[in-house]
Parts: sequence; C-alpha cells; structure tokens
Amino acid sequence: MSYPNEAEFYTSGRSSNEAAFLYQLFAREFGTNNFPDCSNFCHEPTSQGLPAAIGVGKGTCLLEDFNHADAIFIIGQNTGTNSPRMMTELRNAARRGARIVVLNPLRERALERFQAPQNVIEMATMTSTPIATNYYQVKVGGDVAAIKGLMKATIEADDRALGQGEPRILDIDFIEGHTAGLEPVRNDLRDTPWPKIERQSGLSRSQLEEAARVYFEANRVMICYGMGITQHIRGTQNVQQLVNLLLLRGNIGRAGAGILPVRGHSNVQGDRTVGITERPTSEFLEQLRRVVGFNPPRDHGHDVVHALEAIVEGRVKAFIGLGGNFVAASPDTTVVADSFRKLTLTVHIATKLNRSHLVHGRNALILPCLARSEVDRAPDGTLQQLTIEDSMSIVQASRGMLVPASPHLRSEPWIVAHMARATLGDKSVIQWESLVEDYSRIRDKIEAVFPIFQGYNARIAVPGGFHLTNSARERIWKTPNGKANFILFPGLDEDEHENNPEALWLSTLRSHDQYNTTVYTNNDRYRGVFNQRDVLFLNKVEMQKRNFAEGDRVDVQTLSSDGVKRIVRGLTIVPYNIPDGSCAAYYPETNPLIPLHSYDPQSGTPAAKAIPVVLKRSLAASPRSAGAQP
Repeated sequence: MSYPNEAEFYTSGRSSNEAAFLYQLFAREFGTNNFPDCSNFCHEPTSQGLPAAIGVGKGTCLLEDFNHADAIFIIGQNTGTNSPRMMTELRNAARRGARIVVLNPLRERALERFQAPQNVIEMATMTSTPIATNYYQVKVGGDVAAIKGLMKATIEADDRALGQGEPRILDIDFIEGHTAGLEPVRNDLRDTPWPKIERQSGLSRSQLEEAARVYFEANRVMICYGMGITQHIRGTQNVQQLVNLLLLRGNIGRAGAGILPVRGHSNVQGDRTVGITERPTSEFLEQLRRVVGFNPPRDHGHDVVHALEAIVEGRVKAFIGLGGNFVAASPDTTVVADSFRKLTLTVHIATKLNRSHLVHGRNALILPCLARSEVDRAPDGTLQQLTIEDSMSIVQASRGMLVPASPHLRSEPWIVAHMARATLGDKSVIQWESLVEDYSRIRDKIEAVFPIFQGYNARIAVPGGFHLTNSARERIWKTPNGKANFILFPGLDEDEHENNPEALWLSTLRSHDQYNTTVYTNNDRYRGVFNQRDVLFLNKVEMQKRNFAEGDRVDVQTLSSDGVKRIVRGLTIVPYNIPDGSCAAYYPETNPLIPLHSYDPQSGTPAAKAIPVVLKRSLAASPRSAGAQP
C-alpha cells in the first residue's frame, strides 16, 4: 500500500476497551487517523453536540437517577426493543409516581404498558404497569420544532409568572451562575410563531403546553433520547436543543436530573474514550507519543461518511473491520457494495457471520474471534479480563465463562496485536506480544495515556466497576467560556417538501427481534408483524389519500435532487398509528434509500430517521389485487 490513508480502520462498539486501544495504536503507528466508527452511524451528534453545550461528550446521568427523577422524558427512543434493561427503571419510576412523557412518532407498546419479567405477580396474573403518563406522536422530522415548542411554552409561563409577581419558572440563579447565551435563544423562541411550530412538529399548541407543564412543574427532570433525535440532517443541533430545555430549569448537575443518550452496543462509548477518534486533539496525541514512543499522525482522518466517499471514489485500497456489519449499515447501500468489491483487501474480525461478509474486496479475510462471553486464558492459564464503558460512563470488567466454539479461536486483542506485528514488523516500538499476554498491561497503558482511568486495574476489581468522572455532572463546565451554553437553532428545520402532496417522511427502524443490523427472526410482536420484514407502516389517512389498502405492495422512492434513483420495491402496507405525513420501515432493508450526501454536517451521521420519499404502487401484484381474501 502506497499511503497509510488508503486504509480504513472501522470499529464496532462490540469490542472491548483493551481491543479498541490496541487497534488505535496499530492504525496510528501504521500512519493514519482513519477511524470510521459505529458511533458515526448513531450517536456522533451526541459526541459533537454536548461538548459545546456542557463541556463533555457524554450523558450526565447514572442509573440511580431514575430513583429520584420527578419526570422522565423519552424522546426518539423505543425503549422496550432497544433498551430493555431500562424498562425496569421506567416501570419502577412510574410505580412511585414519576411522570413519564414520550415524544415518538410511533405508538410503542412497551412505552404504554410494561410487564416486568422479574415480577412474579405481573407474570402470573398477566397484568402490567402503565408507563407513559403523556404520549405525543411527533411528526417524523419534527423533533426540533417540538423541543422548541416545549421551550417556548416554558418561557411564556415564566413571562406570565414574572408579570404577575409569582415565583419564576426559570431557574434564574442557575442560569445567571452557570450559563451563557440565553438571551438570543429566548428572543428566537418569542419570535417563532405557534402555527409554524404546530405544522412542523405535528403537535398542537395545547399538547406542547401540556408537556411543558409536566416539565416545569417537576423539580428533577431526565431526558433520555435515542437515534430518533440523532440520525437527522441537524442531529447535533437537535441534541443541543435538549440541553437548552434542561438548562432552563437547572436540570443538569443534580440527582434525578440530566441528559441521557441511550446508546446501542455495549462499548460504543468506551471505544471513543480510549482513543478511537478520527479527530484527535493535539493534547491526546502528545500524551500518546510520550507514553508509547512513536509520533502519531496529526492530520484528521475519516469518519464513516468520508470513508464511504473515499471508497466510492476509489481512494481506498484496504478496509479492516473490528466487528460490525459495515456495508449493511451504510447509506446508499447498493452503491457502497459495488465500490466495496473493488477494494484490494477487506478484513473482518468477527464473532459470527453477517451480510457485510458477503460483500468483499479482491482479497478477503474473515478472522473469527472469541466472544467476550467465552473463556480467554493467558499463557499462564489464568483467565483474562476485558472491560467496557456503558452509556452512563460506568467501566466494568468481565471474564468469559463459556467454552469457546473452537480451541483455535483467539481474542480480539490477540488478533489486533498480531496483525500489527505482521504489518509493522520490527519497525514497531510497541511490545505487542507482551501486552496481550496479560491484559492488565494494556490497561496500564490506557491509564498512562488517559489519567481519567487512574487506578484502572484496582478499580475494576470492585463489584460493579467504577464511574469515570463527568465534569458536567458536577457542574464544572469544560467549555471555552467555562459556562454551560444555550445554543441557538434558527428556524424549525423546515420541511422542504411541505408543498408536495405526494411526499412523506420515512423513518427507518428495527423490529423487536433485531439487534442493530442483526436480524434474528422476521417477527415484530410488539407491532403485530409476523413472518415478514418487507413492510411499510402508514396511517389510514395517508392510505386513503393515495387509494391504498392494507396489504397493498408499494415501491418507495427517495426524493433527491442529485438525479440518482433510489428505490426499495415491494413493501407491504401495514396500517399503524403514526402521524400524518410520516411512514416507517425496517433497516437495513431500507438503507439504500438514504443518500450518502444526506447527513449531519457537524457529526457526519446519516439522516436515517427522516428520508423524504414518495410511494408508487408496486408492479408486483399485491395479495389483495391478486384475489386473496381480506
């Protein structure tokens, strides 16, 4: 390979801290900062949006905050399918009287009622606990309008209180002591008319005022959000508006309050913490140089979108994937797959086969590795430990207990280390073999590079692990001005296709029997879909407008100005409670509809949750038109 930047080093959040740290050492000693990462597909707007607002790119909540919150807002997140562990905390909060407010386009069963599998009485009596006290179906793409509606209602309530000599709604002491930038945001909210907010959000003023009242009548509020917020053209700004809402009443930096991005893979956050970043700071690179003894590259590398662009343009020769289902997860999947086959080399380190392994370069390797649940022994026979960092910045260790699927399997750290040795040879200054003989040595290096891990090996010996310091949780704002910042979002993310009566906004989603891009069955029991995935969720009003009926098959085509025709054919219409102007379908099947150029410019995250589309009756006969009985 002529140049190191002709290689892309992809990471999945399935990897451990130890494997990810070695991986970034390998790539940087090789000479590149090309680190397209799974977080680019999902929560990069969190990593880019939060630092400017609160000085840290992570959520501020712990699990124990669910025990103290007076109100919990769930926005753009199907908790029952995507975060089932969190359902127990929501159930407990609901049973003690906390208000739970949901803003989500689809009515999701687990957010309405939940039956706890650990509760003997609920299981025996087939009863359940009501979850959402308020459920608002925001239009697809209408998130920022809804959030600004909540803020506008809060500001107007504060104006009324001030005019009537009543206690303020806003936490003025917190705002004056800890924040900057409120005035431009407040002026923008006052100038934004309610009819525009209603039209873009799909919610009425009374609904938004009702939700805002829940917010400002609560002393402690958590906001939990998922990819329904982040996977948008303005995903980073969406995240920042959630922070604005919380700052209005001082809901960051106290028990039972804060912002909680709900991430997917077990270590998608930890990867970033230990150095998987295409935009490394000079401070990090200098510390890395001091600890490991080589001078890492300083230029910024590729995130997912820029890696894909380089692959499509033929500027990449090699792709190495540390886990993941890269091609299937990509936008413009058909174009990406065609380009992937032209690569000189593709390498996948994986615990199981997936669709991306079928799309490979001229030379291809699949390197099976141990899962974290499988026994991994050091040369002296002792069990190795691996660590991850969860969504709440808790670092925990685990040892595999299952017999490996094969005695020949090696761990991810071992494979990465020996790939590095084979590639770099004796020119490498890293003692790769020594590091993977005992993973505690890797953790020593991590601690030396990142002081936040001080006492790493000792602290993971404590049951439950340890919490990485979160400055915003302590109301220490590591921003340039030393304040938490209100950040202005002009406008409402206006609907460019508002005047096209045929246009709909499509949100991609996953089924209940699915984890990220891995599909286990064709069933989605919470939504009443069985034995199929080629479906389009559409409400009855939109069906009638287009003269469609349940069971009709349609072709879905993206509205795009680039002249490229993107179509997914033959989806079966399933009536569902979803707002007017909206529709939804499963990914990765509908990822070919996402244009590669349709992404958040601040984070590079593809806009998978708001794709403008039109529907055409499929040329393939539907069951209804073919004479099947209704």
